[in-house]
Amino acid sequence: MSADDDGFARPLAWLPVPAEEIDGLPEELDYARWDGEAEFPTDPARCAFYAVPYLKKPEVCLRPLPRMTGVRVVQTLTAGVEHMLPAVPDLPAGARLCNARGLHDTSTAELALTLILASLRGVPDFVRAQDAGEWRQGFRPALADKRVLIVGYGAIGAAIEDRLAPFECERVTRVARSARTTARGPVHAFTDLPELLPDADVVILATPLTDETRHLAGAAFLARMKDGALLVNIARGRIVDTEALLAETGSGRLRAALDVTDPEPLPAGHPLWSSPGVLITPHVGGPSSAFAPRAKKILREQLRRFADGDPVLNVVATAT
Repeated sequence: MSADDDGFARPLAWLPVPAEEIDGLPEELDYARWDGEAEFPTDPARCAFYAVPYLKKPEVCLRPLPRMTGVRVVQTLTAGVEHMLPAVPDLPAGARLCNARGLHDTSTAELALTLILASLRGVPDFVRAQDAGEWRQGFRPALADKRVLIVGYGAIGAAIEDRLAPFECERVTRVARSARTTARGPVHAFTDLPELLPDADVVILATPLTDETRHLAGAAFLARMKDGALLVNIARGRIVDTEALLAETGSGRLRAALDVTDPEPLPAGHPLWSSPGVLITPHVGGPSSAFAPRAKKILREQLRRFADGDPVLNVVATAT
């Protein structure tokens, strides 16, 4: 559908993919593709529904918003929206910022298990041995019988627990901002962390980045972890105090598997690259073959709701 059909009569949605690649989009809307290019596809003032480009720098994603005087919905394709929150006060009153809750659960939970297993079983050492043509056997810890603590028990945290189920962990403990009860058992509050950390063999960070969680895994948090424990961060780099983590991994007391870092991207020569027992992947929890079908499903659902005048899902902030 052309953005110029019907003399601008219909609301316009900007999408980071061609509209024809998403089956079942509502015909009551017009569509334009914009994925962060220098040139805008239309006057931004025409845009009513802005689907934010994925894996683009914050300044790119934010660039059209000051000119989007008619925008009603800003839809990210990320679970975290900290890169878009600064724009909310300047959006038109009533405009809603929505995250992509559920989009990255499958892929990110899969990577969390990959990082845990690779770190525990020493896969990086085996890869280095293969590169050197050396046969290096050794005794490695298993995930079986471990006690796992999930810090941040939202959709991704629950998806991680789903994937832990077959691995015969001794215990999975859940922590979130506030305590509650789920079908799987209790969820503890962050205030319980000092008592829970010393019992965990594996600590997984899956919480959003907020003022409350920035440097949550600081010196005191890490000091409470048991000797030899593994810290896994698939959330945001700034949830961990990098200097405090380096002190613990540098001594060999803790190990870490990190899909996110602070700073990010991690520059060449940074001490995290070579710190003992640290496995790093370059923020690849979301971008996998699981992304596209789930992104299209979310966009289709949200656009249908928007076209029908129904409440959109996953609203995290509303402009006043």
